[in-house]
Amino acid sequence: MPNDNDRRVLRDLAKQVADIAAKDVQDRRRDLWRRHNALERTRPLIYVRWFACTDEVIPPESLRCRDGLFRQYERAMRFSILQDRLGDDTIVEPWITVGAVHAACAGPARWGVPIRHSEKTAARGTWKFVPALADDADLDRLVPPRHVIDELATAERLGRMRDAVGDLIEVNASRAPVFWRWAGDISTDIAQLLGLEPFMLAMMDRPTFLHRLLAFMRDGILAAHAQAEAAGDWTLGDHENQAMPYATGLPDPAANSKPVKRKDLWCFLASQETTLVSPAMFEEFMLRYQIPIMAEFGLSAYGCCEDLTRKIDLLRKIPNLRRIAVTPWADVAACAEQIGTDYVFSWRPSPAEMICRGFDPARVRRIARAGLDACRGTHVDVTLKDIETIAGRFEDLVEWTRIVREVIEESC
Repeated sequence: MPNDNDRRVLRDLAKQVADIAAKDVQDRRRDLWRRHNALERTRPLIYVRWFACTDEVIPPESLRCRDGLFRQYERAMRFSILQDRLGDDTIVEPWITVGAVHAACAGPARWGVPIRHSEKTAARGTWKFVPALADDADLDRLVPPRHVIDELATAERLGRMRDAVGDLIEVNASRAPVFWRWAGDISTDIAQLLGLEPFMLAMMDRPTFLHRLLAFMRDGILAAHAQAEAAGDWTLGDHENQAMPYATGLPDPAANSKPVKRKDLWCFLASQETTLVSPAMFEEFMLRYQIPIMAEFGLSAYGCCEDLTRKIDLLRKIPNLRRIAVTPWADVAACAEQIGTDYVFSWRPSPAEMICRGFDPARVRRIARAGLDACRGTHVDVTLKDIETIAGRFEDLVEWTRIVREVIEESC
């Protein structure tokens, strides 16, 4: 249970985050992202997603709250305070978000069969897929997704946070469905259910089985999204585009808004699991099933870590596409030629080259200059993400941001 010290810690952090969120720079950044994501000409924007190395900078043992829920938000607010130090174009919003507790189709059995992994051999090591679906008969074990919220448990979580810090910062309630973000792109979960290699092999030797599974997952996600919409559980706090989800033409993100339709929101989908699959198979066994999900939303962003160089022409089939990810493994110049000014060019330089294998300012400057030159003329932003390590040196991230901003100023 939380004690007085927990409350003091949380309230001090909430006040700091609220003060940061009230800075004039946040509105200037909102205006930049609105125009940038609306395909208006702006300078290249910078977005640093350093979640993967958070434990190096905010070690679990450094957290001062003892209560589990409060520790979660202590960590999140310490992250926001550090994000402000970076000087990138991230917007620190004047709220914290508490997610609903889902009463159905949540957790590793959300499809009715368990998503299982092997044991890790190291704390930050890898695991292997343990397939749950072996043959056609296993498809009958799947359970259609349902959107059901545990109202009592959700109210208890919200009440505790609002009681602790609600007078200092707004506590936003998110009631979005389970099948959203990674659980809603089909690709992530299908690889977990089948195993990655069996998923790819099924495209060749079990296409009927795979199409049946893909259709079930598409229809299930669409149904869960529609159920959430009918219940009034989508709000303006549920935008997602793997950047700052502002754009002229869509309502701005907001805390505790009235219910909205999916057409008012950004949607983000990806298919990292099909990065080695041919364009034709990507279209047949993934994209055509994802498009109906994205089409229900106002705007879509596509791609995370997969190389989309040879698939951009297929992405044009997404009717509301606005952002395309260009990863460290992509051909930046070829992507720039194909994307042009039709979409936002979300360039993701290699974090290993930029910072993870040692911070070298000259190397950062060289990579940034070459990348920005290659995508000159596009609506580009620079996203540094999947930063597995910075050797505990947060100041290197601050310096990285300063250097990239300097290169941008030189190139504009």
